[in-house]
Amino acid sequence: MRLLQSAVASALALASSCSAVDLFVRGSGGNTTTTMMYGIMHEDINNSGDGGIYAELIQNRAFQATEEYPVSLDAWSAVNGAKLSVKQLGKPLSTALPNSLNVVPGSGKSGFANSGFWGIDVKVQRYTGSFYVKGSYSGRFTASLQSNLTGETFGAVDIVSRSVSDEWVQHEFTLVPRKAAPNSNNTFAITFDASGTKNGSLDFNLISLFPPTYKNRPNGMRVDLMEAIAELNPKFFRLPGGNMLEGLTTKTWWKWNETIGPLKDRPGMAGVWGYQLTTGLGLVEYMQWCDDLNMEPIVAVWDGLALDGTFIAEADLGPYIQSALDELEFLTGDVHTKWGAVRASLGHPKPWTVKYVEIGNEDWLAGRPTAYDSYKEYRFQMFLDAFTKKYPKIQVIASPSVFDDMVIPAPAAGDSHSYLTPDGFVQAFGMFDHLTKGNLTLIGEYAAVHPNGGIDWSGDLQPWPWWGGAVSEAIFLIGAERNSDRVIGATYAPGLKNLNRWQWAVTLMQHAADPALTTRSVSWYMLRLMGKHVITETLPVATDANFGPLYYVAGNSDKGTTILKAAVYNTTAPVPVSLQLECYKKGTTATLTVLTGPQNPYGYNDPWTQANVVKETTTTLKADDNGTFSFSLPQLSVAVLETSGKGKCKSKKMRMADVENQ
Repeated sequence: MRLLQSAVASALALASSCSAVDLFVRGSGGNTTTTMMYGIMHEDINNSGDGGIYAELIQNRAFQATEEYPVSLDAWSAVNGAKLSVKQLGKPLSTALPNSLNVVPGSGKSGFANSGFWGIDVKVQRYTGSFYVKGSYSGRFTASLQSNLTGETFGAVDIVSRSVSDEWVQHEFTLVPRKAAPNSNNTFAITFDASGTKNGSLDFNLISLFPPTYKNRPNGMRVDLMEAIAELNPKFFRLPGGNMLEGLTTKTWWKWNETIGPLKDRPGMAGVWGYQLTTGLGLVEYMQWCDDLNMEPIVAVWDGLALDGTFIAEADLGPYIQSALDELEFLTGDVHTKWGAVRASLGHPKPWTVKYVEIGNEDWLAGRPTAYDSYKEYRFQMFLDAFTKKYPKIQVIASPSVFDDMVIPAPAAGDSHSYLTPDGFVQAFGMFDHLTKGNLTLIGEYAAVHPNGGIDWSGDLQPWPWWGGAVSEAIFLIGAERNSDRVIGATYAPGLKNLNRWQWAVTLMQHAADPALTTRSVSWYMLRLMGKHVITETLPVATDANFGPLYYVAGNSDKGTTILKAAVYNTTAPVPVSLQLECYKKGTTATLTVLTGPQNPYGYNDPWTQANVVKETTTTLKADDNGTFSFSLPQLSVAVLETSGKGKCKSKKMRMADVENQ
């Protein structure tokens, strides 16, 4: 791999230096129909949900299990000689949570501890927790946070027992540590005095502990990760992710109705990435995530295909179509509808707005060719007909696109997924230029994951997003943004990775129990720049130069300012740029922000050193006597220029990709 990377790094510098590029941005004639949205997607891969953005600190909190992942005592340990076992009682906490922890106390004060998701961060802040107990106990429970290395207790709180022999009783508490822990190698414990038990043991379930959450939402999200995502200014959210929606089998797909309501009524599901999911992060939490970051939800519904390649026959598909329609009624129906009333009963009387629904995920992949044929022959059309009839204003999206050898029937859109090399993304710059009106497309997933030299899924992916890959991603996005009337939006995938999980290496951000390890990748910095400068109307650009090594798109913002987004790939010298804006005169000022990376194009932001290899330079430019801005962009750079004021031209609608000299 090192030899290949060295050769590629040299190859990136082989192109000859280029002459100045003269760009003339016209004041009208671009795409005015829509804005290409930059968004995010999420599924629980790499413990990015449980153990990640979902703020719950207790791992295996409810002893949920499936055939794929048997019940266990993972993350739990005995304190002071207690004996722990998992049992199925005749009277469980709920039918959804049939397993519980039986604790036979040792002498004195004993109980059980949880190690969290590879540790627990302890700060002087408010932690809220709860647990259910069944069994008669007179006394106090003690909830505490302590070091797993030294045993030092950082904070503890006593909870008066209200437990009785034949009922499950929830106990809630607030815990504020008296001091912060020096590291995240900590545990949470519940202990009690053996002398207070009447029947020799107690049963516990749904043991939960939350730190402060984003916008203080109960059962909410981790603050540092949500803040980092908010910085990207995302405009849409594709949920509930990709493969997680499909499930391992046709019995274990992501059943939306099992992810709503009280936590004690959520059975969880067999995750598709090697571990059990709690579904504490469920449909309502996803929609609140959209609310909190002001994002449009793109709701994916299960369409009868599982990751093992099995699929639902045409004659049996009806109930699954109805489930998808019920899901939309739950989200958007008024309180007088069946499922709208259910939503209201959960504390959300106001309906959400859903403009986009995607039918399935990557149906071109699992079980191909037979399963894909079933999607093209009947599964997609049956869903499309049902949604068009009941929700005619919703944009339906097929999980394949025209690039996956599928004719997308009107009025549906497609979904293109691209995991390429840097050269592959640069070559794909113009792939959206010739889409017709019937080929509206979402870029539901993309990322540079392979080094130049070829795509090899049998080998390791790159360990982290790297700068040369991020620049190529920017070029791919610029190509898509030139066709904003044909491309709904684009989202990097996957978004998050716990550093203790490696099912998929290249992710936008990395994290661990210690917030100090939260790492914004080089691609994150590129996307922040692109997402902060929103083009709502593209504009044609006249030039005598071909695309490459400079790639660009121009347009107006909703503020009336004019924006140029550009990237440079494969040159030996900086590219001089002369930019004239038709609607602006001498003395106009603009801000030029340029991102550059390390000399090694494979440089990355290492979570363990926390060094950021991305350099951001901001310069104020002034137009010369001809109303021209002059600047140069170095090799492997991404840049955005935005004027400080409005232009004085009126626009006429036209596809920019159809304009001459493009």
